[in-house]
Amino acid sequence: MAASPRPINSAIVAMQPSAIRRISGLAARTPGCISLALGEPEFDTPDAIRAEAKAALDRGETHYAPNVGTPSLRRAISTYMAGQGLSYSADEIVVTLGATEAISSTLLALLNPGDEVIIPVPAFVSYESATRMNHARPVRLDTAANGFQIDREALRALVTPATKAIVINSPNNPTGCILDASSLDAVADVAAAYGLYVISDDVYNRLVFDEGYERFAARHPELRDRTVVIDSFSKPWAMTGWRMGWLAASEPLLSQIAKAHQTAASSSVAFCMAPAEVALGCDPADMLATYRARRDRVVGALNDMGLPTRRPQGAFYAFPNIEATGMGDEEFCERAIAEAGVGLVPGSCFGAAGHVRLSFCVSDADLDEALRRLAAFVSKRQGHATCA
Repeated sequence: MAASPRPINSAIVAMQPSAIRRISGLAARTPGCISLALGEPEFDTPDAIRAEAKAALDRGETHYAPNVGTPSLRRAISTYMAGQGLSYSADEIVVTLGATEAISSTLLALLNPGDEVIIPVPAFVSYESATRMNHARPVRLDTAANGFQIDREALRALVTPATKAIVINSPNNPTGCILDASSLDAVADVAAAYGLYVISDDVYNRLVFDEGYERFAARHPELRDRTVVIDSFSKPWAMTGWRMGWLAASEPLLSQIAKAHQTAASSSVAFCMAPAEVALGCDPADMLATYRARRDRVVGALNDMGLPTRRPQGAFYAFPNIEATGMGDEEFCERAIAEAGVGLVPGSCFGAAGHVRLSFCVSDADLDEALRRLAAFVSKRQGHATCA
């Protein structure tokens, strides 16, 4: 009699499927539902980028690309980052399969079993998942009481001998907040004092609405040896389906992450390299202006509904507090789909129960109709809560 198969990776078994995808799937199966769940621009990729992809195919760029990306694209990324005040040579850049793979490969390179990663929450769900996959432990730093900013002493209190890294994301998914100078300095001070790595997820850095935005690596170049900068083509240039991103770090850190990337992905797609280079020269100002106008409309509508919402400073998300409705965030989202035909994401997915994430990267017509439906739904629920 054959023996039973041996257990597979316990970290994978313990993981739950993406709640964002679950909610999006529920919305998709509900006739007439308007989904504000996914962080995906409704715009098509700009014409110049798509034209270069066609040209790349015609040139026969369908073979393996170099593991770390083509020299031309890496040089272009280096020049692009220099224009943003970040000094990384082409040899300090790895082109990845989007920012998600960049995060996974970075954590794969950094973590040993039992290590800890401090994650200020609310936060993008992949940080915790990628940490657990490496049999390491995510440690949440709750920022809600501090206006979604990082308190130095609260951060310091979470550091243990097992702490390896801090992950930051500014502008933030799901709140849209940007980390202020005090928050960035708090991260720098703690990282310097304890020898920690800083993973700075900057994928929304071209989608900033307000003045005063700084990137961690630009403000704290003295920590260059322990900082990993992650960026992506997906959000600013509406290239989510292209799966193109990059990471930048100094040697010897980059060489270790490059080995993890090579194992995980081999390389990014060859015929996407030249179009990505074109993208770096495209100005996303028109899309940014659209998102800014929607931001103002969404925040006003949510606050009018009695759902307190901090004004996003970047990205394309709003993160209202829904506690006044008397429902938990999971119930709120499920009922909003069933009763109002609006898809939202529970804040608990990001480590912040009592909130929901609303993505305003949909058409203006869909957004306005969704806000109208949501207002009617909230008004009805608040009325029930009052009667109760």
